[in-house]
Parts: sequence; C-alpha cells; structure tokens
Amino acid sequence: MQIDVSSAALNSGTQIPLLGLGTYKLCTYEALYKSISAALEAGYRAFDTAAAYDNEAQLGQVIRDLLPKHGLVRADVFLISKLGPEDHGPRAKEGCLKSLQQIGCEYIDLYLLHWPGVTGLEPTNPLHAKYRSQSWAALEEFYDSGKFKAIGVSNYTASHFLELLRSCRVPPAVLQMECHPKLNQVQLWNICRKAGVHFQAYSSLGKGALLQYAEVNYVAENRGRTPAQVLLRWAVQQGISVLPRSSHPQCVQENSRIFGFELSDKDMQRLFALNCDTRYCTRDSTFI
Repeated sequence: MQIDVSSAALNSGTQIPLLGLGTYKLCTYEALYKSISAALEAGYRAFDTAAAYDNEAQLGQVIRDLLPKHGLVRADVFLISKLGPEDHGPRAKEGCLKSLQQIGCEYIDLYLLHWPGVTGLEPTNPLHAKYRSQSWAALEEFYDSGKFKAIGVSNYTASHFLELLRSCRVPPAVLQMECHPKLNQVQLWNICRKAGVHFQAYSSLGKGALLQYAEVNYVAENRGRTPAQVLLRWAVQQGISVLPRSSHPQCVQENSRIFGFELSDKDMQRLFALNCDTRYCTRDSTFI
C-alpha cells in the first residue's frame, strides 16, 4: 500500500506529521536554533525531545522565539517529549510536570514513556513491570486533563507493548522504536497496526552508517535522490513517521524532500532484503 500524505491520524483524534526533527545531542540554544529554523523553513512541523536529552528548556525557548518569525503559532507545531527512566513509578507525575515546565507550554502534543525499565534496577527485576504500570497511569491522568494531547511509548518490545495493551485504560497512540532497512521491525509494526497504534521510527539512517550501503546508493542513484531521502522515504511510504536529526541546515532541508517521489515495489523489496536485525543504538530493551 503506497502512502503519500504528510501526516497520520492518531487514535487520540489528533494528527502526527510523518516528518519530524530529532534533537538528541542538540543541547545548546544555538545548535537548536540553527536546526529548528532550517526545519521550519523546510516545512517540518514536529520536533522530538526528551527529559533524558537535557534540552527540553532550550527547545521550548527556541520554539517560542522562532514561531513568530515564521508566521506560526503554537498550534502549528507538534511537540514530542518523553519521561526519563529515572522518573518511572512513584516519580512519574513529578517527571511529567517537569517536562511541561521545562518546555514552557500549556500542553505537549505527544508524551512517551522513554524506556520500559527503571534506572538502577537489574534487567530481571520484577519492579520494572510495576513501575511501568504506575508511570502509564500518570500519563493517562495528564492525557485526561488535556496537558498531553496523546500518549505513547518508546523502546517497547512486543512483550512490553502487549502487556500495556492488556492493562491500560487509555491505549497508547504511538510506539517509537529504532527502525530502518537493516532492522525493519515488521513484526512490531504489524502488532501496532492491528492495535490501531501509530509506529514511529528513530535512527532511520542507522546513525549515518546506512548512507554508505551499496543497495541504498543504488536506489538513490536510480531515483535521483540522496541516500538519506531514500531511507526516509522507505519508512514514510509505509505510513511510518520519521525523526531525522542533523545539526547542518542543508541536511535538515534535504531530508525534508521525501514527499515528491515514490519508491517502486522493487526498490522497497531491495531495501527490505537488507534486514538482519542490526541495531545501531547500543541500548537494547529486549531483556527488561
């Protein structure tokens, strides 16, 4: 099924842009300003941060400073943040409030549990499940109040996700996970699709490693596109939203040009054939 729209409907009743800007490691006001300004000019309307990135306050200030310069208001952008692993369980409400205060907005469009485990506990500790449940209950309260327009999870495996679906009062709207042709996450994506949950990818470029792959470059040359555009298009053509990050305005703008072309079935198959369950992000939540 070919999808060529710039946003997707969430089960919360809101729309999520398929293209967003990741901000991991963009920690200073200056770095964020440069990338976000280029992104807004190129048509990005979603911006992803997290408590663990230590840049929520800087991102919030940059957004407030830049929106009027681009003729935009708060409702024109979709802000994503995440509860840090150290704030799971009894500290979840405090962590949620801190994110709102740091970003400096009345609401956050999408708020995620960043990780299925708690900082400082061994992976096999049964308290992880208890704290996940407590944290989700806190997110549900903030969703009920309108402070979070949608809630979801990040780095949840199929078992974590199915556990949540069995127990939640408000279903997750989004599952965010590392995803690219070498880690295509087909099983997890299909579970999300059947549950009516949007799947969002991070590390779509494999931290840059996938830009060098011969198969990716072959498709890029045939389509007259950059390798990055091909990798991002591979995802959005499936209805998966992406969050490429760059500190270079030219790359930010190049990465936005993913809606004016289509990969053929053969192109998609060539990229799917790269799958070998390779992770480029070193943290793995499988054993929590």
